Amino acid sequence: MGSIMQEVALNEVRFFSPIGYYPEERLLGNEFFVDFSVSFPFENDHADDLNNTLNYEELYGLLCKVMKKDRQLLESAAAEILDEAKSRYPFATKIVVAIRKTTPPFGVDHIHTRVSLTYRQS
Repeated sequence: MGSIMQEVALNEVRFFSPIGYYPEERLLGNEFFVDFSVSFPFENDHADDLNNTLNYEELYGLLCKVMKKDRQLLESAAAEILDEAKSRYPFATKIVVAIRKTTPPFGVDHIHTRVSLTYRQS
């Protein structure tokens, strides 16, 4: 007998945040895109009830809270999002956070950097 898993996700959420290794990056800010998903067992009995799923607005609020902070590394933002999601949604079996920076200061016309963290409940 199988099980059904549900994934609630926000993709390509755009932020302009004071995150960067160099002080001028934190002063000027950078453009970031965040992908965030939470997976958990699907209970079909009341599939049209918001209490049986995750509210996208709540997920977005979590991202906003974390992405507005001044910090040096994307890894710390991704870890904070992941930790907060694990705390809020203990029933989650998988959580994925990926943050993409669109203009790292490499002196290259077109490059994106990306940091991703994945949690799997054991």
